[in-house]
Formats: sequence, C-alpha cells, structure tokens
Amino acid sequence: MRVLIDTCIWSQVLRRKDQNLEYSAKVAELITQSKVAIIGPIRQELLSGISDNNQFIRLKKHLEAFQDISLKTEHFVKASEFSNLCRSKGVQGSAIDFLICAVSVNDNLTIYTDDNDFESYLKYLPINLLK
Repeated sequence: MRVLIDTCIWSQVLRRKDQNLEYSAKVAELITQSKVAIIGPIRQELLSGISDNNQFIRLKKHLEAFQDISLKTEHFVKASEFSNLCRSKGVQGSAIDFLICAVSVNDNLTIYTDDNDFESYLKYLPINLLK
C-alpha cells in the first residue's frame, strides 16, 4: 500500500513548530517503508507562502527525496468526474482535493489526510483513507 500524503499532514510535520507527534511518527514510518507518494500540486501547496527563504530551501530539500507521480490527462478527467458527482450530491470540494482522489483511485493509493472534506468524498468516491 502506497500512501498519498495530503498537504495538511505534510504541513503538520514539516512546517509547524508545534508538530503533531502522531502524524510525524506515521510519516516517518511510511518514509522508512518507502510507501510515500506525492504529486506536484501538493508540493506546490507546501512550498507556497513561505516568506523565509532559508525555510523554503530546507523544505524544498526535504521534499526532493520524493519523486512526483506524473499526472496524466486521465487523472484530470477523473478529478472532473469526481467533482461533478460530488457536486450533484451537494458536496463541494477543491480542484486539488478531487485531483488527489483521482490519483489515489487511478494509481491505487491510500490518502493520508486530516481534512474532514475527504470523509464527505468517501461517501460517494471509491477512495481509501488512512486512519
């Protein structure tokens, strides 16, 4: 099982001074087991908004250990399908959230997130969440 780690988890582990020890331990375990997956939009979200250039460089170097999954047209089409399906059920979400869902389904990945929106998506999409 490979795991696509969402921005909110990475941020808790790599960007905050008051790290969540549970998340840090789980991410460390996934890294040790070579189970971590990342996509470019998550990398971009993590690196955006950092005003301290030294912090930006440190975070960028940490993330260089992980190769991005190559995004293809099928990922974006599936993300659109997921967005349309959820919207028809009254569930709103961001384009990146639905892209994460699409990549996880197409590439057989589990999503590690603490974003409650994914619980709503789970009602209608065939995604797996790491608990």
